[in-house]
Amino acid sequence: MKMGDSFPTLTSWKRTGDRAVGAIRLKDDAIGMASLVGDKYRSQRRHSPRGAMGDVVPIPLDLFDRLRRTGLDVDAILRRAKLPRSRFSVPKPRGTTAEFFALWRAVEQESDDAGLGLRIGVEVLPDEENVVSLVAMHSTTLGEGLHKLARFKRLVCPEKISIDVEGGEARLRFEWLLADGAPPPLLTDIIFAGITNLAQRGTKTSLRPRRLEFMRRRANEAMLRRHFRCELRFDAPHDLLVFDEEALSLPMVHRNAQLLAVLLPGLERAVEQDERERTLADDVRMTLSERMSGDRPAAATVAKSLGMSTRTMQRRLGELGTTYQNVLDDVRKRSARQLLANTDLGIGEVAFLLGFEEVNSFTRAFQTWEGSTPARWRDGALRRGAPQRERRSTKVPGRQPEPPVADLCD
Repeated sequence: MKMGDSFPTLTSWKRTGDRAVGAIRLKDDAIGMASLVGDKYRSQRRHSPRGAMGDVVPIPLDLFDRLRRTGLDVDAILRRAKLPRSRFSVPKPRGTTAEFFALWRAVEQESDDAGLGLRIGVEVLPDEENVVSLVAMHSTTLGEGLHKLARFKRLVCPEKISIDVEGGEARLRFEWLLADGAPPPLLTDIIFAGITNLAQRGTKTSLRPRRLEFMRRRANEAMLRRHFRCELRFDAPHDLLVFDEEALSLPMVHRNAQLLAVLLPGLERAVEQDERERTLADDVRMTLSERMSGDRPAAATVAKSLGMSTRTMQRRLGELGTTYQNVLDDVRKRSARQLLANTDLGIGEVAFLLGFEEVNSFTRAFQTWEGSTPARWRDGALRRGAPQRERRSTKVPGRQPEPPVADLCD
């Protein structure tokens, strides 16, 4: 659903010799299309010497047309983001996570409309009409669709979507695994609005989240509450979108078993190949990220969750040119920077979330990483970036009329 997915659109498939699957027309060779998409993505992955996952994020050209229609100066946005115009002269431009975030921060700074992200999130743009979204929209239930969205998202970029069902809640957590800072608020708004829109359109109900948790300071609360009509929490350790557990059983009105039979085999093969290429360092990093909520990240615990002994894990990481401590430090450093720069959580709270037993231990580690104490680094981050402000929306981004599902295929 999010901007950046780069799978081929259905429009590109509708040519002479197509065949029908339900109400949707596909090319005769569409069965192999999903595998080709996976191959194409994997060929663009860039690996570091230490076996890190590739940091590649698609940047759809349709985004620029949409921004122009809102009256924004795209060239000014690219200059502010320090992205040369020549980068976007290719059919499928891509960037790193840092560049993708810089682009969205530049949009925030050029626009005075706080509701822009919400409106982008509820629109269906051509680059969003992709295989992953189609699989989710045409699943049997909302829960099945969300799980497929989370499973196949890994083929697109280094963003992880995890779903935890507990205590009557279904919690969707969104995490950019290679980000040094938290995602721009505008991007988070797009993601939350897009997932909510998919759930409402897919189930043809007025379903709304139970709760949203933002890894950012309190801002634009009234606007967000009007749009989502649910509880909001700020200064959270992670970005979370929470539905009632019972919502997962809602049927998707456009479920299409024939379409899934065409698309899923290729996507599953792409995921299997991706898993074979993923390194142990990637697995350790993702495991640590999942546990970065107050748990003490012991090597033995992580190794056990990966089905191996601590000694085997350390040996295999050494073969990749890294160590468990190096990966742990990298995950902790990225998380610390995000929480210090974007929330008002106390230093002690940040230390706890990162799994440090004492604040002094966290302070010493942070000084090693950044050459500054957490408090001084936070002060500097606030001075370097303009404080998040209440931006005035020129439109109230309320619920949008549901576009007909045929729009997905036109």
